[in-house]
Amino acid sequence: MSPLGRTRLYWWFTVLNLQWQPHAAWHQDRLREELFERRLVENGWEELSEASNVLFLITRAQYDGFPTRNPPCLSGLRSGPIYTLAAPFCNARDWNLVNEVGKTANSLKWLPARDDQMDFLLPFLITSTSSEFTMQPSGVMHSNACPNVNEAQSSQGGVTNRAKPAIIGLFGLPGSEKILWLDTLQTALGNDDFAVYDDSDIIAAEIPGGLQAFQNLDEKAKRHCRQLAVARIKQECCSTGKSAIVVGHCMVWPEPNQVSQSGYAPGDLAMYTHILYLDVHAAIIAENEAHDTNQNRPKPSISNFAAWQSFEIDTLRDLCRYHDILFTVVSPQLESVSKLGCIIRDFRTHSEAYNENLAVQRMGEILTDPDRLRTVIVLDADRILAREDSGVLFWEQLWEEVHATEAQGDGNSPLKALFDSPLGYSYTAFRQATLLYEEILGDVEFEACCETVSSLIHMHGDIRHLLQSVGRTKHVQAVVVTCGIRSVWEKVLEREGLSDKIKVIGGGRLRDGLVVTPSVKAELVRNLSTVQGLYVFAFGDSPFDLEMLKAANEAIVVTGEDTTESWIMKYELAEDIGKNGFQARQVALPHHAAPLLDSTQLPSVRLTDPRFIDWVLAIYQRPYVLHATDRPSAKLLMTPMRNASVSGPALREAHRRVGYYLAVEFCTEIIGFEGYPIPHVQGFQTDGYRLLNEKETLIVPLMRGGEAMAVGVNDAFPLCTFHHAEIPNDIQPETLKNMATIILVDSVVNTGNLLLAFVQHIRRLNATIRIVVVAGVIHPPAISTGKVACTLGRITGLYFVALRFSANQVTATGITDTANRLFNTVDMD
Repeated sequence: MSPLGRTRLYWWFTVLNLQWQPHAAWHQDRLREELFERRLVENGWEELSEASNVLFLITRAQYDGFPTRNPPCLSGLRSGPIYTLAAPFCNARDWNLVNEVGKTANSLKWLPARDDQMDFLLPFLITSTSSEFTMQPSGVMHSNACPNVNEAQSSQGGVTNRAKPAIIGLFGLPGSEKILWLDTLQTALGNDDFAVYDDSDIIAAEIPGGLQAFQNLDEKAKRHCRQLAVARIKQECCSTGKSAIVVGHCMVWPEPNQVSQSGYAPGDLAMYTHILYLDVHAAIIAENEAHDTNQNRPKPSISNFAAWQSFEIDTLRDLCRYHDILFTVVSPQLESVSKLGCIIRDFRTHSEAYNENLAVQRMGEILTDPDRLRTVIVLDADRILAREDSGVLFWEQLWEEVHATEAQGDGNSPLKALFDSPLGYSYTAFRQATLLYEEILGDVEFEACCETVSSLIHMHGDIRHLLQSVGRTKHVQAVVVTCGIRSVWEKVLEREGLSDKIKVIGGGRLRDGLVVTPSVKAELVRNLSTVQGLYVFAFGDSPFDLEMLKAANEAIVVTGEDTTESWIMKYELAEDIGKNGFQARQVALPHHAAPLLDSTQLPSVRLTDPRFIDWVLAIYQRPYVLHATDRPSAKLLMTPMRNASVSGPALREAHRRVGYYLAVEFCTEIIGFEGYPIPHVQGFQTDGYRLLNEKETLIVPLMRGGEAMAVGVNDAFPLCTFHHAEIPNDIQPETLKNMATIILVDSVVNTGNLLLAFVQHIRRLNATIRIVVVAGVIHPPAISTGKVACTLGRITGLYFVALRFSANQVTATGITDTANRLFNTVDMD
């Protein structure tokens, strides 16, 4: 916000004569309440009101003396007429881009998540997209530019993961022997992939006179030297392809009655991709410092060292989440050099693309019999296999044990603070969660805790029944893909006697090699369906499962106990159902759980229903297809259809002839025919023939392109009922009443998405009616490979008739659109 805009806003607060609130916790509590209320709104006006309250509270905190980070610039908000008028009045940047009401909650995730962090975090103005900072005398950092929210946030609601060389900071207090550890790691890791730096040496090399001259510079000159050092390290890493390990410094502990000072500039943090903090015991640090005769500075007490260290860890942990940096604390007394080396090598190799590829590889290793496999069931674990959440139980268990006093002992799960941070539910956030588990427990203690947590989890009986049914087949396989702890769910499945058949893809430790994110789940399902041609059922329960559900052939939404997340999922589903052909079903676990949406939007199923089990276990068959591609008759009939100079009535006549040909040549073979008496020209009765159950046959042209061909089909079968349809809902239950066969007619089947929507809709209305699809041209993948083909292949009583197959797939627009040519509307497209 501009100075003029801020002045006007503060003038308005003065007019309101609001009572001054001196405590940051008061502002935090009010903001949390408003954000929670905003998540529950159901219409645009309520959303506008709640968004206004959120922005009001942020600016009021500033007015009361808390220098919070400015609200995201108004171009990142989509506001209604009120903000459209208010924006130019406040001289807001990009005020002309303000338009309609939209979601702003994701833009506010940078706000502190814990009360005990408020005093520290509120003063910071940190963004991950801007390096334009200034340092106030108190050490508070301020950004000179408002970030673009859309650039700073990823599609998962987290900070964008940038492609840059791995630069690993090695932090710790003076006396932590960082240089000794740097030399040790250099020896262990070698020089082929890693380069080591002491930031003090790099800075000293940038100016004549070394560090002594650097200390005599003013703050602006120091900042410039730091930028040169950062640029040098980055440049060397980019040119050599090596990863860097850099000794870093966080802050200088204040003398009595002095303010603490940062030992780095904000631009320094932008350099790092990872930070390792050496958590050396305060007594050892004090002893090392006492023997250090090279430093002429007062020596803090052991308690001061402990407080200093704790403050640095908390500071860096929070700052790293604003800068998209992975942070972990390691204890040199407990960790071996080889263990630290493994962590650093993981930092070098692991990336979002690497993670996704490894997940796909793991899925391939799990699929036991790919030649016989036809269907895969992908299930999330937490709140789906059971009502419990393994992550919540894990941290609750820690509070009850010795680690409770060490692990951010405020009684709240550190995962909640992590996912409420700017990282959101991004790849970096899930990697950071893994580091939290590594940080809090060793391997043996971690497995023991997982064992305890698994004993507290009780699998839903309906899920158990489904998985047992799947385990008895060869052509269906179930895989648990969880963002939670792999080890916990493996132990749960083992206890249920399912671990031999049902495998788990998940994380929790670095040795797992991967983390499961919402995008990983979606990519796994997409790969199974579109690349491997398998029929995929996906079970999910949260908005973060939506992309996975959309990628599946069949989406099953699990509705559990009524929670805030359920309300969010309800809103998101209501928005997405029907878009791009997305349909889903819901299952209540436990049975008394309320449905998310009514059954017209989200049909309900029971996992123990024999019909559902039969549906899941059905064997995929390639659709029954008759076509005339290589016949001489097809070559003659298709010529006017492909001739660009033929359009309007002449083209409609060509389509009519094709419809008649396909009806008498192929539809009669599929549907059958029956005899009936007709008068012979010589005066006696004889046998005539017509389509079997012709009066109980419905012809439906998919408008507009299918109408002319459908007329030809109707010419061949004059007793059929003729019904136009543009969308699936144009076919109602009464339309199909007393019908034995429905013939869907379209000129071209390209991707098959529209056709699939019609077929699924018809099958929901009538489970037994015969469906015959008649088309002039069919693109083969639509019925032979890929997601649509797999779905069509599981629908019984479905047949295809085509004049020809064509590998030429064209996005129909203008002159290439058949409907435009049929009705001479090319110029109107």
